[in-house]
Amino acid sequence: MSEQAMVVVGVDGSASALGAVREATREAAWRGCGLRIVHAFIWPLMHVDTGPSELVPEGGLRHDAERVLAEATKVAKAANGRVEVTADLVTGGPAGVLLGAARGARLLVLGDRGLGGFAGLLLGSVAVEVTAHCATPVLVVRGETRPGPVVLGVDGSPGSAAAVREAFSEARQRDTEVLAVRVWHDAATTLSYSMPALYDADAARTAEQQELDAAIDAVRKQHPEVRVRTRLVSGRTGRELLRLSEQAQLMVVGARGRGGFKGLLLGSVSQQLLHHAACPVLVVRHTPG
Repeated sequence: MSEQAMVVVGVDGSASALGAVREATREAAWRGCGLRIVHAFIWPLMHVDTGPSELVPEGGLRHDAERVLAEATKVAKAANGRVEVTADLVTGGPAGVLLGAARGARLLVLGDRGLGGFAGLLLGSVAVEVTAHCATPVLVVRGETRPGPVVLGVDGSPGSAAAVREAFSEARQRDTEVLAVRVWHDAATTLSYSMPALYDADAARTAEQQELDAAIDAVRKQHPEVRVRTRLVSGRTGRELLRLSEQAQLMVVGARGRGGFKGLLLGSVSQQLLHHAACPVLVVRHTPG
């Protein structure tokens, strides 16, 4: 099976990575494609002896890495024996290896914490770096597994448009609905009462609803079988989406919103969700055609 068609998952032997393998296997089964399990093997770059020693003839760093892949493969087979699984030990640093493996793949799946993470970190450094740079959609497995809608954050940005397509696809695969959410700032909550004529709250809300509807209408027509609800929410985007993640089975957002600074590869809202969401988060990057 072509690597181009695969779901890729990164593993490092942590419990978080094995959870990502289970989710990646499910995604591969839904998509009718293979699963590629990748483990980054950095030790050869550091000129460290990776083979067995006289004291431990069946051990060594390479043996340990192969054991990580074998365990992950076993977990994938247990999750769905019909998915074709390949496992690769790739020399290099974790972020570089994963970004390389994700090129042309359909999806990259990561756990939210790796073995190298400090106890105080809510998201592993590798997951942050990879999500910030990856052109392929990245699913970070975190929070709880629960029934519920696919919650889609919509703000009208190019990344948001790409996220709409992925959200509908995920909802169809999961046999659930899309809850498309647009968070807006209602100026009526901050304007002075002495300036009522300058702001029409009803007109502003109507305009926001129209933008939300326009953002999803084209994709909704392509997936008439997917149930859709829309919701306007007044408040801070990150806080409101985090609240909605508590009832979602998946949160889908663009990598960068329209309010982000040009030099940032990962928007502040996406970062908040990756660190704090109560469910898995799918981050989608806009790639100009």
